[in-house]
Parts: sequence; structure tokens; C-alpha cells
Amino acid sequence: MGAFLGFFLAFLLTGVPISLALGVGGMCYLYWTGNGSMILSFPQRMMAGVDQFVLLTIPLFLLAGTLMNVGGITDRIIVFARAMVGHRRGGMSSVTVLSSMFFAGISGSATAEASALGSILIPGMSRQGMPTAYAAALVGVSAIMGPIIPPSITMIVYGVLSGTSIGQLFIAGVMPGLLLTGGFLTYVTWRAKRDGFPVTAKVDWAERRAAMKRTLPALMMPVIIIVGIKGGVFTATESAAVAVTYALIIGLIYRDLDFKRIWEALAVTAISTSAVLFIIAMASIVSFVFALEQVPANVARTVLSISDNPYLVLLMLNAILLLLGMFLEPITILILTMPVLLQMAKIIGMDLVQFGMMVVLNVVIGLATPPVGICLFIVCSISGKSLVDVSKEALPLLGIAVVVLALVALVPAVTLFLPHALTPVR
Repeated sequence: MGAFLGFFLAFLLTGVPISLALGVGGMCYLYWTGNGSMILSFPQRMMAGVDQFVLLTIPLFLLAGTLMNVGGITDRIIVFARAMVGHRRGGMSSVTVLSSMFFAGISGSATAEASALGSILIPGMSRQGMPTAYAAALVGVSAIMGPIIPPSITMIVYGVLSGTSIGQLFIAGVMPGLLLTGGFLTYVTWRAKRDGFPVTAKVDWAERRAAMKRTLPALMMPVIIIVGIKGGVFTATESAAVAVTYALIIGLIYRDLDFKRIWEALAVTAISTSAVLFIIAMASIVSFVFALEQVPANVARTVLSISDNPYLVLLMLNAILLLLGMFLEPITILILTMPVLLQMAKIIGMDLVQFGMMVVLNVVIGLATPPVGICLFIVCSISGKSLVDVSKEALPLLGIAVVVLALVALVPAVTLFLPHALTPVR
């Protein structure tokens, strides 16, 4: 196992992309251990890794979100959020949090959210007198709601790897997403009062109704997905096709989509999907190596040799995932660690839906955590501020995210209440 990690880290340090580092590291390990002949089966294993019907949800949900984004939904969401809370002290900071929550129900991706909202909201907050580094940090950290509020690409990958119901995971993400929203809104309200951010004029009710009318169809997409899945109208995979159809209908009704924009959405989706599926294919090699070396069982024995207290095991697990999140992107972490994580779930005795939400929240927090938080790099690029300045402003917001993580890990009702409540009694 140490040899594989050595090869993997060596390739990363020399600039090899993570996906290739996974696969080539696995091949080098097999040569190192005298099992080079097994490499002949790698193409078959790679195809088997991506030949799963439920993975169709990834390109379809990505396409639905991209169609809405290129169709001007991002602008409408911001206008709607500004109409609702823009009049508060430092109103643009509250607009940022609400826009992130609404956009999360469409995109399912933190990086897409940081890119789309950052280019509009960071300059807007700066013009309202807020420090640019604070504005950038707020967009970067708020973007982690993207993979938490359904639909979520990260949840889909977890569901595929663990055999957990994707529909249940989507529903379980609603409450943590709302807790993150409430926590961030509380912080930005306090910060606005402390620093004396300006107050802007209140929007009249006519403008609010108009903004709601223009935005409500887009905000209904996650509701349609959840209600449709729980009502038995369609499966989780079929819900992705429904989302694409709905996005097309909305875009054509409002005349926001034309052939050029649809083609642009298809191209962006194809590139993003290829990247995700290539990582999954390469990671099947890692899974084979881990199975060959019995890594999950060995790690479980090591953890139990330290302590068999479920709470201490839970603490160690969260610390390790947060640490990994600082350096690797979420899907890579899930693929690398899932065999071990499932062993940990058995030791802790945690429901796989609750466990999945805890794991997903852990790895997406890393997207906004230095030194390699992708969302932080995106907002630094947009704002022109240094990573150090933005990271300092991000720390209180990350603290709120960790508090929500603790609630998800320790209080089952936070994630399981809605899935159980929406399950019909037989």
C-alpha cells in the first residue's frame, strides 16, 4: 500500500493529472509487486467501472444545470435574491448566500457555482463598500452548498460506489443545505452590523412579484425531482432526463435558449462528463489494487487497535476526510476511500444515508479550504486578491460549515428526518 501511495504522490508532484496518477500509479504498483500480468485486464475493469446505468444521471444533471445557466437563470436568481433581501444592511452579502442556495438546486456543482456567481456578485459587493477579499471568500465558501442541496453530482458518485439510494441522499441533503444557508446568513448579518456596511433602498412589492414570477420555474426543478422520485413517478436516473426536458422547456418558453446556446451547453457538458467518467474509470484500477492488498480490512483493524469507541472513530474519520479535502477534489477522495469508508460505517453503525451526507459534506468543505481549495482559487482569480487574504476571510464561514458537519454526524434526525417522513407507510 505504501508503494502505491508513493507512486501516486510522485506523479502528482511532477504535474501528472490526478486521474492519470491514479491509473498509472496502480499499474506501477502491480509491476513493483510482481503482478504485471494483471494489467492486461485493466481495460475491461475500466469499462466495467463506468458501465453502470445510474451514471447516466451525471451528464443529464450537468446538462440541465448548464442549459439553465446559459439561458440566463443565474441573472434571474440574483435579481430575485436582491429583491427579497437586498435592502438589508450589507444586502449584497445576503443576496450572495441566497443566490448560492437557489443556484445549488440547479447546478449540483460547487465550482460551477463559484464561477457563475463570483463574476457578478464579487464586484457587486465591492461596489457596496465591502472588502473584496471578504466578498470573494463569501462566494467561495457559499458555493459548497452546490453539492449538498439536490441535485448533486458528488452524491450520485457516493450512491453508485456505496449502493445507497440516490433519491434518499437527495432528500437528506435538504436540511444540511438549509442549515448552511441559515448559518451563513446569520454571520453576514452580524458582519454587516459590525462593520457598518451601507443600506440600500427597499424594492417595492411589484418588483418582487415580477422577479419571483421570472425565477420561480427554475427554482421548482429540485422540488419536481424530489417529489417525482418519492412519489414513484420516475426513478433517480429518469429524474435527470426530466430535469433536462424541464430546462429546455423553460428556456424555450422564456426565449432564452437558441441553437447556439444549446450547442454551447452540450459541449460544456460533454467535456465535464468526460472528466468525471475518466476519473471513475481510472479509479476502478485503484479499487482493484485496494482489494488485492485487503486495504479496507487492514485499515479497519488499525483503527480498532487505537480505539473501538464509535465517537472516537467518528472523530478520526472526519479529521482524515477534512485533511484529504484540502488537497484532493471530492470525487477522487470518494473513489480512493470508499472501500475503507464502508468498513468504517459498519464499525460506527451509522445509517448509510446519514454517513453519506457526512462524507459528502466533509469532502466539499475541502473545496473552500486552503491550500488547494478549488473554489478559493476561482474567486481569487475573479477578485484579484491573494489566497492568503481570501483564506483569512473564509475561516469564520468554514467554522460554520464544520458546526453543521458536527450536527450531521452526531444528530441522525438532521439528515434522516425528511427521508423517513417522505417514505410512505406500507
